[in-house]
Amino acid sequence: MTTDPAVESFLALSTTRLSPRTVDAYRRDLADLCTRLGASPANATHDDLAAYVALLRADGLAASTIARRIAAIRSFYRHQVLLGARADNPAAELELPRRRRTLPKTLSPGEAERLIDAAAGTTPRALRDRALVELLYGGGLRVSEAVGLDRAAVDLEQRLVRCFGKGSKERVVPIGRQAVDAVTRYVSRGRPYLDTRHRSELFLNARGGPLTRAGAFLILRRLAEKAGLEPGRVHPHLLRHSFATHLLEGGADLRSVQEMLGHADLATTELYTHVTDRRRRELYFQAHPHARRKV
Repeated sequence: MTTDPAVESFLALSTTRLSPRTVDAYRRDLADLCTRLGASPANATHDDLAAYVALLRADGLAASTIARRIAAIRSFYRHQVLLGARADNPAAELELPRRRRTLPKTLSPGEAERLIDAAAGTTPRALRDRALVELLYGGGLRVSEAVGLDRAAVDLEQRLVRCFGKGSKERVVPIGRQAVDAVTRYVSRGRPYLDTRHRSELFLNARGGPLTRAGAFLILRRLAEKAGLEPGRVHPHLLRHSFATHLLEGGADLRSVQEMLGHADLATTELYTHVTDRRRRELYFQAHPHARRKV
């Protein structure tokens, strides 16, 4: 918690239009700014903020962390300008650090199948785990989108999932027959035994409450270990990366993949084309007789 009235006013307004996780991140970032400044940020100058960013760099913070903090600070001062508390935004000219975009890691199609097959069984939790993995991989859902699904959000007849992504943006994603079959089995044979509290969420934990992000991470780690994969390497977003990469490798067009992933910027989706290009080169050098290295 911060004690600065200007910051608290900004956070209170933010709760009406942003997700709780985003507001919590803003709270932590602005609390750090208050601590470093030793005064209210409402009166800070551009030089004060530039010195703050320099300290973050000197502390060795990642470029992505610094960029996120600058974004929070800019939002705070935009709020101040809208209120008329300030005539300027001293954070507007802060220089963002250059972020080196790394290629997303993925599972191979065979590894994805092994992970899914590890979720075998007829117990309620096994049926739930299979349905969860099938939706993460078969629909490219973010983990927050998957655990936030209501039962009515999955149209099993039309093979569609209606989910809410970043910024509460709604999108409809198609899913395959295997995902439909897994969700059907879970809803009919597994979920009734978990639904002791009459919840609306699709995915429930063993106590009848909604499955959490942390719970989804633990499920995937357990399945990865069972499948003979490295548990620390497997997480929900890895399945989303694999979903996009395997679609592009199968011939899907970039714009369609962008819409299915819910990316606002096509450049974000284009990262996956580099992954597929790299994989094609690797396969070429492994398979073509004139490309193989001579022993």
